[in-house]
Amino acid sequence: MTAGLDTPDRRGRTGLDRHGRDLTGNPRVRIEDVEVLSCDWYVLRRTTFDYRHRDGHWSREQRETYDRGDGATILLYNTDRRTVLLTRQFRLPAYVNGHPDGMLIETAAGLLDGDSPEEAIHREAAEETGHTIGTPERVFEVYMSPGSVTERLHFFAAPYRPQVSAADGYGIAAEGEDITTVELPFAEALAMVRSGAIADAKTIMLLQWAALDGPYRHS
Repeated sequence: MTAGLDTPDRRGRTGLDRHGRDLTGNPRVRIEDVEVLSCDWYVLRRTTFDYRHRDGHWSREQRETYDRGDGATILLYNTDRRTVLLTRQFRLPAYVNGHPDGMLIETAAGLLDGDSPEEAIHREAAEETGHTIGTPERVFEVYMSPGSVTERLHFFAAPYRPQVSAADGYGIAAEGEDITTVELPFAEALAMVRSGAIADAKTIMLLQWAALDGPYRHS
């Protein structure tokens, strides 16, 4: 008996090796086998499949996919103050791969965890910034690292109003989150992208959207 396959894993999941076996949308792909390599909090799978190339020949391929679920992120902006509200938190993967201190400036974000993207982004905005948002604007959906990670990220934007908060930080302490907010003039945030001070992909994408098609496009 294997946890995550025959018996529940730590998150109560079974049948994790069935994911992706019944895909039929691409006639050039035949899924042959799915192996679960790890199912701790997220799921690492190795899929064996046959792929028909443009010249007609078939080849046997293997790929590993890291399944952490889909997520949502949001850019909070205030056009009267010409600011954006971002977060700062420690990111170990960035730290071990060359970031000076691992403290990344980002848009508020989180996994869907079974909620709709709209429900999730209301939750994450409140948890990470202390702000209750209205109806968010849907911007786009993006596969952030399609070569190995299955995650599809839902991008949103919404205005925020300045407020006084007694909180020293945000996030879910039980999950090890220690998040502070960073309010920046929009022009300064763009300059930080150019200098590398903001190095998070989702944040850069939303800031560029705000400049090209969003609330600051006529600036």
